[in-house]
Amino acid sequence: MNTRMWVTEQPSKYQSLEKMTTLELLSNINKEDKTVASVLEGAIPGIGRLVDEAVSRINQGGRLFYIGAGTSGRLGVLDASECPPTYGVPENLIIGLIAGGDRALRKAVENAEDDDTQAWKDLCAYGIDDKDMLLGIAASGTTPYVTGGLRQAREAGIATACITCNRNSPITRVADHPIELVVGPEFVTGSTRMKAGTAQKLALNMISTTVMIRLGRVKGNKMVDMQLSNKKLVGRGVQMLMDELQIPEGQARELLDQYKSVRDILERYHP
Repeated sequence: MNTRMWVTEQPSKYQSLEKMTTLELLSNINKEDKTVASVLEGAIPGIGRLVDEAVSRINQGGRLFYIGAGTSGRLGVLDASECPPTYGVPENLIIGLIAGGDRALRKAVENAEDDDTQAWKDLCAYGIDDKDMLLGIAASGTTPYVTGGLRQAREAGIATACITCNRNSPITRVADHPIELVVGPEFVTGSTRMKAGTAQKLALNMISTTVMIRLGRVKGNKMVDMQLSNKKLVGRGVQMLMDELQIPEGQARELLDQYKSVRDILERYHP
């Protein structure tokens, strides 16, 4: 198949990049980046349906899985890994898998994304079943690792979704909730870590954040279930208590030392 038909592989609108000045390069990249948010805006209804499905599945004991390769896989693993410390959820609630395994987070693993059976094997190692939901992430929408995983998941009765930056790509045919973020050709032709990657990151931020809020992991606008794993986060927790309970810093620190949880303190002293 001629890959030039896909928007993500079409030539950049900019020519002779090597002849541009530093400021011209930066300004043109920024110009392209500004178009991404409007594409996300148009996708909100579909993202909303995806979120509602994920929340429903999690409330019934299911999990949300991400699969991807290369940049897409790294973005999925990043998003999944940030949910436990940020929202205090178990590490196995949102699970990110990348073609080639964790080694691929730092270095490219040759041909890992071309195996259309490996994703299902990776998912089965986690005991995925029909209570769960699977989100495939692939800028091109053609990655065999992702399309194969979604296809086999769908055949097993598992709810599926995808994020892609091409329209009517193979991945959308095996996704119950296809999200198409068509941001156009990249500044550097085919470099989908740029606008496509930005679009995927924004979408994942929207999905996981909204899921966590819907699951009750935010109170007001605060991350009351965050893990107090470093001085910065302890300081944030202290400030939350000072603001919500109108108490001095010393008392807030004492309470946090005693209960180790912002939520527990707020529910005890300010229900």
